[in-house]
Amino acid sequence: MDKEQVISALAEHYRAIIELIGENPDREGLVKTPVRAAKALYYATQGYRESADEVMRSAIFDYSGSQIIIVKDIEFYSFCEHHILPFFGKVSIGYLPNGNMIGLSKLARVVNIYARRLQVQERFTAEVCREVYDTLSAHGVMVVCNAEHLCMKMRGVEKQDSSTTTMEYMGRFAEDASLRAEFLSLLKSM
Repeated sequence: MDKEQVISALAEHYRAIIELIGENPDREGLVKTPVRAAKALYYATQGYRESADEVMRSAIFDYSGSQIIIVKDIEFYSFCEHHILPFFGKVSIGYLPNGNMIGLSKLARVVNIYARRLQVQERFTAEVCREVYDTLSAHGVMVVCNAEHLCMKMRGVEKQDSSTTTMEYMGRFAEDASLRAEFLSLLKSM
């Protein structure tokens, strides 16, 4: 299906959902809601239609340095695959180069690609880490993700101040606890 066909099909489902919850989809404020919601969902799940590998490989450059490179606080928005409610937060990525580096904006794009899918935070963090590690053949990669989940805030336990932190690391970061500690220390001091 092309984009317009997908949006049309999603809009039909949104109209049915509006009816199923007891609302009138023909009410003035809701007439255009099914199409607007379909377009929003299509946009918010664009990660299914993009390739993280292609994005990463489009901006790899030679680099002879060997010290840690960190991009901190890359914001993201995603949907929890269990309730299809938003979760959002920030990701910080650190990597130890192995003869090359990546254009910094590509790290933010990779975060968006994996975030814009139905996700769980744990897998999302691991996917970003694996992509950077594999594509750059880095000596090591560490990713820290902190997020707030509306499935925890607006339903169920309704804990407004809760957040979740996940970490994933590979290569030298997995082998060396002091290197992980350095990365975390640098995040706090930046």
